[in-house]
Amino acid sequence: MADDHPFVLLGMKALFHADKGLTVVGEAPNASTLLAVLAKTPCDVLVTDFAMPEPGPDAHDGLRLIRTVRQEWRDIGIVVLTSVSNVAILRSILNAGAMGLVNKAEPIELVPTAVRHASMARRYVSASFVAALAEAGKEREFSPEAPRLSPREVEVVKLFAKGRSITEIAKELQRDVRTISRQKRDAMHKLGVRNDPGLFAFVRAQGLG
Repeated sequence: MADDHPFVLLGMKALFHADKGLTVVGEAPNASTLLAVLAKTPCDVLVTDFAMPEPGPDAHDGLRLIRTVRQEWRDIGIVVLTSVSNVAILRSILNAGAMGLVNKAEPIELVPTAVRHASMARRYVSASFVAALAEAGKEREFSPEAPRLSPREVEVVKLFAKGRSITEIAKELQRDVRTISRQKRDAMHKLGVRNDPGLFAFVRAQGLG
């Protein structure tokens, strides 16, 4: 298990120790330590915080961490604990390979349930997150797969996240202002993002900005 808040680690450790069916074999306060522990400690399930910021360009935070674990240790079930409410990021966490997604605002007692699901390669998502994903999905059936943006929508989103205005993006890409505005709006709709701060958060989580 990994979390940069010591009290969260203590709480989870006490919870797991009280459950005779689960054993904690390692813990880490950040992503780099976690990867080192995984390299020498076999385990069935990883329970990790989503955001454990570390300085330096090689930090494995957020989605990068999940993708690295999934690539290096394919058989480990990944359960992510997070307070993130951005639907696009939640979808990306699942799409990156997490089997469990637990809202930190919900009772910590849900974590063992998520761990058991992950150990059997079954998905578990907190009720509040299921509701948010379903609401964002509107009329379409919920799918954990992140929607695909077109290449032009990706261009617009990247430039917008760098602080460019719609007019500046239109000039740089040599497109009509109305086209750029529509492509940004379409991208936000696909991602389930309702405002500009949500779009910025998605870009940061994906490492696009």
